[in-house]
Amino acid sequence: MKKFFFLVVGAIAAIVALSMLGPLVGFGFSALLVYLGMHYYVKTNSKFGKVFWVALGLIGIFTAISNIPALVGLAAIFTVYVLYKKWNNEEVSFSKSKAIKEDDPFTNFEMEWAKLTK
Repeated sequence: MKKFFFLVVGAIAAIVALSMLGPLVGFGFSALLVYLGMHYYVKTNSKFGKVFWVALGLIGIFTAISNIPALVGLAAIFTVYVLYKKWNNEEVSFSKSKAIKEDDPFTNFEMEWAKLTK
């Protein structure tokens, strides 16, 4: 019965994920525009360049807002992933893994922040 439930829910989630493929592609493109706008805004020195990259970032934000249904597709993909792991009797863990390197800047930042806030 448990496998049947996984199969039915997985099939429904897969159908939803496939039906949201268009908004997912649009959402990814929007995220790319926002990233490029932020990245090059910091690097440029000219006023025209800053205006251009802010405008590009805003376009990316507005197109991301119009692709909000992509979040349903992301949730469906996540559901398929979790069900696949459960089907194979694998542990699903969302905590930090031991594979994080010690020279990772975000890990070092978190460790330093924890020291400062104690």
